Formats: sequence, C-alpha cells, structure tokens
Amino acid sequence: MNQQNALSELLTIMAKLRDPKTGCPWDVKQDFKSIVPHTIEEAYEVADCIEQGDFSELKTELGDLLFQVIFYAQLAQEQGLFDFHDVVQGLNDKLIRRHPHVFAKQQSLTDEQIAQQWQAIKAQERKEKAANATPSLWQDIPANLPSLSKAKKIQQRVAGLGFDWPSYHGALDKVAEEVDEVKEALAVDPHSAHSAEEVGDLLFATVNVARHIKRDPEQLLRAANDKFSVRFEKVQAYLTERGQSLDSATLEQMDAAWEAIKKPV
Repeated sequence: MNQQNALSELLTIMAKLRDPKTGCPWDVKQDFKSIVPHTIEEAYEVADCIEQGDFSELKTELGDLLFQVIFYAQLAQEQGLFDFHDVVQGLNDKLIRRHPHVFAKQQSLTDEQIAQQWQAIKAQERKEKAANATPSLWQDIPANLPSLSKAKKIQQRVAGLGFDWPSYHGALDKVAEEVDEVKEALAVDPHSAHSAEEVGDLLFATVNVARHIKRDPEQLLRAANDKFSVRFEKVQAYLTERGQSLDSATLEQMDAAWEAIKKPV
C-alpha cells in the first residue's frame, strides 16, 4: 500500500470510529478537551522511546501520536472548522514561510543566523495575528506548557529582542547571584512566600544557562531524574548486600552507600 492510500485508509478508519451509529462508543463520546491528556501522554511516550533508544517501539508510538492529530482533525471537520487537508496545507505553508533560506533564496546561514531569522519571522506572524487584538509577547506560548519549556521560550522571545546575556558566563553569574538571594531568604524564613519566590528565580536563571549552552532544560532534568533513580537503586542494592534495607538504614548509612557506588570500579 502506498503512502497516499495508507493515509486515506487512516482517515476512513477515524471517520468510522466516530460514526454516531456504528462507531466505537469511547471514540464517539470524546471531544477536543477530553483527548488532550492522551495527546500529552503520547508525546511523552515518543520522547521516552527516543531517549531510551528504542526505535522499534518508536514506530508504534509515532503512530499513536499521529492518531491524536487525526482525531482532532476529525472533530474539527465534524464541526465545520477545518479538516486534515487544511492542517497539512497550513503546515506546508508555515514550513516554507519560516525557511526562506531554503525555499525562497538559497543561502548558507549559521545556526545563530537561522535562529535569529526564525524569531524575526515568528515575531512578524504574531504582529499579523494581533492586528485585531490586544498584542502580547507571549500570545503563542501555551499557558499549560511544562514550566521549564515555558521558561526557555520566554527567554528565547526576549533574547530575540536583544535582552540577553552575550554568553553563558553572564547567565551563570546570575545563577550565583540567585543562589545568594535564596540563602538570604531562607535564613530569614525558609517557609515564606519570599523564599519560594527566590527559589523560583533560581530555577528560571538555571534554565537560562541551559539555553545558552544549546541544551533543552526539560531533557536535562529528565536525564538528571534518570541518573538519580539509577544511582539510588544501586544504593538499595548496596545496602541489601550488607544485610540492610532502606527502611532501617540511617541517613549516614545511605549517604555512605551513595558515595561508595559513585566511586569508579
């Protein structure tokens, strides 16, 4: 089966699933809001496959994510809003518009120049969207975006306007400054709203360092989570081998185990 026939079959399957009389009861009762959690979950499952290097499973997870797109397009078509063809055409137009160095005028650009061009084009798009509305710098940044990703996008937005450190050094110095402010706030009252605010500022500043070194903060924190989890499981195994358990071990014993498993073999 060629690609066009496979896509047509997929659209037909989706329409049948949504048929009020003969479709699947679960699919029929869904709406835009009800499938959002599933979309988010599928996106994370795709990311997990990539990070785990499980490319055989990635094919399946990409299909599940594509199904989410097909589902939204079907709902929109039923309400006379748009259809899947409109989604694809809109994407085609956007990709061509945002890559003039490829489709309009062939030219070689550095990564920095491409990023600057990208932000300039998006700024123009926001300006056009805001022609009949109250303009906002953040109008196309999803309100429910994970906070680390949202911080990165906000920082990218203002960086495109020239409000940015010239290198990671300034961003790193800001982290050190925020650490001092956290220490001062905690010394006064560790449970105060001010202390919480200062910790938030520290997290925001740390995201800026990640952005400057061309790393995604969400991926960095996921990697740190995984690293810690693996190490702590080794701590558990280390204690078990010595007739201890996590429930009965003291903090000193767990800390000693932690240091022991960190040492190179």
